[in-house]
Formats: sequence, C-alpha cells, structure tokens
Amino acid sequence: MVRLSFESSMILGLDIGGANTKVASSDGSFADMVYLPLWRNAPLGMVLSRFASLSPEAVAVVMTGELADCFPNKLSGIQCIKAAVEDAFRCPTYFWGINGFQWKELLELAAANWSASAALLSREVGDCLFVDMGSTTTDLIPIKGEPLAAKTDYQRLCRGELVYMGLLRTSLGSLLPTARIRGDIVPLSPEFFAITADAYLALDDLSPENYACDTPDGAGKDRTSAMRRLARAVCADLEEIGGRGALAVAEQVRDRQLRILIDAIERQAGEHGLDRVVAAGIGENLIAKAASFLGLECMLLSVRYGRQISDIFPAYAVARLLETDPVFVE
Repeated sequence: MVRLSFESSMILGLDIGGANTKVASSDGSFADMVYLPLWRNAPLGMVLSRFASLSPEAVAVVMTGELADCFPNKLSGIQCIKAAVEDAFRCPTYFWGINGFQWKELLELAAANWSASAALLSREVGDCLFVDMGSTTTDLIPIKGEPLAAKTDYQRLCRGELVYMGLLRTSLGSLLPTARIRGDIVPLSPEFFAITADAYLALDDLSPENYACDTPDGAGKDRTSAMRRLARAVCADLEEIGGRGALAVAEQVRDRQLRILIDAIERQAGEHGLDRVVAAGIGENLIAKAASFLGLECMLLSVRYGRQISDIFPAYAVARLLETDPVFVE
C-alpha cells in the first residue's frame, strides 16, 4: 500500500447537500456556496466542472444530498452524486464516510458531513458541543475525546442530535403553531406560504443577498415581499394586518427557533456533561444567544476560521482532513 500525501498541494473540499453545494480549499483561501436544489434537476455536474477548473490536486467529498426525494432511496442518491464528482474531476477524489475515508459500504457516505466537522474539531478544539445551523437543519454533535453522535440521520433525530430546522428554508407552519397578532391568537396555515428566511429578512437580520434559496411564491427577496409572505402565513394580506402584524409573526418565529435551540443544546450539554458550545453555520449568532441563555461558553467558528468558512464548515473540514490524514490506496 502507498501513502498519499497532499501537505503542499491545493485540496478542495465539497459538501454536496440537497439544496446547496459548498466548496472550500484546505487553506481557507477559497470558499463558495451554490444553491443547487437537486430535486429540481439542478445542474450539479456543470457546477462541479466549474470548480474542477481550479485544478485541485485532490478532492475530498461529504454529502447529504442523497436524501433528496428525486432519488428513490439513499443508495441511488449516493451513487448519482459520487458519479457526478468523479466525472467532473480528473484528480483523485476521496469520499468521507461516517468512519472516515476508509469506508467499506456506500451507505457509510450518507449524511456524513457533520462527522468530518466533528473529527476536525475534536483535534483542534477538544471537548465541546458542536452546533451547526444551516439553511435547512441543525446538527448538535457532542464531542468528548471523540464525536459521540449516532451514525444515521434517523438515529440522530431520535436522540436530538439533529433538529430539522434551519435559518432559511423551514416553513413557518411547521415551526410555529400559532402567532399572537393584536391580541388575537392565530393558527398559522400549514401551506408553504412563508419560510424562516422571510422572518429574518423582515427583521433586518438577513440581507437579500444571503436569502440563498427560492422564495415560496417566486416573488422578490426584498423586505416588503417578505412581509407579504408572512401575512399570507396567517391567511391575510399585508394591508389587512399591517407591517406591525407581519413583524409580530417574524419576531415570534425568531423566538420559537431560539427556544428550540435552547432546549436542544440544554439536552445534549446535560447528557454529556459539556459546558462549551462551538457554533457554526449561517445560524451561528442564534446559537450563541441560546448558549448565552444557558450560561455556556460559546466559541464562534467565524472568529476562529472566518465567516465564510464557518458558513460552509464541513467542506473546509473534509479538505483539511484529507490534507493531514494518511490516505492509503492499493
């Protein structure tokens, strides 16, 4: 067996999700995120070929996109994504599974992006509760000497290590049962009228440029359009409940997400005896507020690695792991 070393080469890390594909170099000098909804036949191969033009010496890959419902099952999703990567790049490609680069079954590659992040942090930061809130989901990974999370998304959902809630794409009806507007308690419609991105945009907590997904109605990513969608979530026009009514919905969405994070962090930190949170992802600031409420120390990965790297940390982590880990081939 031959040990491959990439210590002086440009390594590219990919995190291919169902909604977004994220890319970072192992030295942190390059970072990018592209909205690519796989369930809509997004041109994954074309985008990967664009990144191949960077001429990396090797590519390290994690994925979660195999769960997209355009695939009949996870295995076929893994096969499709893996083939797209191997077709796009002419350099060696290495796929990180739940147990690292040395995997035996393709299903070990399913939803392994959190594992790469946790493996790197266990070396560079040590014991902590790693919390990564992205556009769609939130990972809560206890690290004590090593990552202690369950191996599949199903198991992590059962144990509270995966919360299916994100800063952008979560529908309001699935998150907030009712809202209080001008003294009325109003159930939210379960229709796909508004998402969490609309709440944060209306509250000026999110810029239009960072509204990195489709709007529910296909309309604009400006504040007024977001407020119209918030009003629609309670079956109203904006003129009917007014700007204050729409903002009341937005504030309660933010409060609800914070409460869910507080409960999830409290559960994991308590179960594992951890008093430090490491926050990453586009929801980093909300994680920090939850940790502060609980009196826990909180390290922001945007401070340690930079804002762009924090937002796409699994892509950076898997590139770093390939750079520093011994990788063997026959």
